[in-house]
Amino acid sequence: MTGFWLIGIIVFAVIEGLTVGLTSIWFAIGSVAAMIAAALGAGLPLQVVLFFAVSAVTLLFTRPLAKKYLSPKKTRTNADRVIGKTGIVTETIDNLKATGMVSIGGVLWTARSEGDEIFPVDTRVNVTRIEGVKVFVIRAAAPVEAGV
Repeated sequence: MTGFWLIGIIVFAVIEGLTVGLTSIWFAIGSVAAMIAAALGAGLPLQVVLFFAVSAVTLLFTRPLAKKYLSPKKTRTNADRVIGKTGIVTETIDNLKATGMVSIGGVLWTARSEGDEIFPVDTRVNVTRIEGVKVFVIRAAAPVEAGV
């Protein structure tokens, strides 16, 4: 059975090497424990129990650490500040023609409509999201006039 567990170690190590995150290292460690048990003469049921127990324990103790250090952190940028802001269309926004510019706080952005609505120059719009260097906009609510 040591050969079987050795193959398990190799297979799990290869899978681990082919993936970006930690996905099967715990099973490789469990296979090592089972292979040691097999080499010491333990029966197959004990080997299987050791495989699953060691795999589970290493998974429980290392997964939170691995997740903390290996998961990508979303870095917020100053560009996120324009979401929800109101801007003025400076070039007609037309998704079909792939045109459109908006001025938001004095900064020009390439803009697209969230729907298929065309926004002419000087239309007030609100930014809903950013994708790359483009802002996606919807028509801003009409400003409330004083005294009405």
